[in-house]
Amino acid sequence: MIAKDLINDTVIALRPSDIGSDALGLMDELRVSHLPVVNELEYIGLISDSDIYNRGEFEQAVWDGKITLIKPYIYENQHFYDAMLIISEQKLSLLPVLNVKNHYMGVITLTGLVQKLSAIASLINPGGIIVLEINQKDYLLTEIAGIVESNDAKILSLYITSHPDSTKLELTIKVNRVDIGAILQTFYRYNYTVKASWSKEDSFSDGLQDRFDSLMNYLNI
Repeated sequence: MIAKDLINDTVIALRPSDIGSDALGLMDELRVSHLPVVNELEYIGLISDSDIYNRGEFEQAVWDGKITLIKPYIYENQHFYDAMLIISEQKLSLLPVLNVKNHYMGVITLTGLVQKLSAIASLINPGGIIVLEINQKDYLLTEIAGIVESNDAKILSLYITSHPDSTKLELTIKVNRVDIGAILQTFYRYNYTVKASWSKEDSFSDGLQDRFDSLMNYLNI
């Protein structure tokens, strides 16, 4: 999945001559806290609601050529993980997308990224979740996948959490079986450390769906 596939067509870019109060109204309508300022196809920068409130000039143009706007962006052919990194590091509600000619194409929203991530991670699909703790040097994906598949299951998603001050990795694995008892026993036999696991379809999946819905409602406020 690359950046251009996640462009949100409902987000309208601001023109430099648009006034602050109109920009705030559009942000409120779109439920974002940033908007791109674009002059035809030229991406000038990103303005936030805080920028406008701090200026206190609500009837003035959002950009008059005298002020400097932050200018985060991503190219259309970059992976959406790059967009996640930029949005997270710079605490953005959206990220502009440019083509190879540096022309503005549109934006990726934080809400859209979360929705895509949930689909890729198979968060709301029925199944069990296993969290393993292993040493970095002992990480063998083929062995882990083999253990899961030897118990008539498949890995739906897997992600790794590492810490800079540790040699250990934490693996969170989503499998397509609710009954994961046999998988856990096999991991134990292979001397894996199982930090946590969830396997009840009703209580876990419903609870996860509720948490995801709550997150999406929060992002839309």
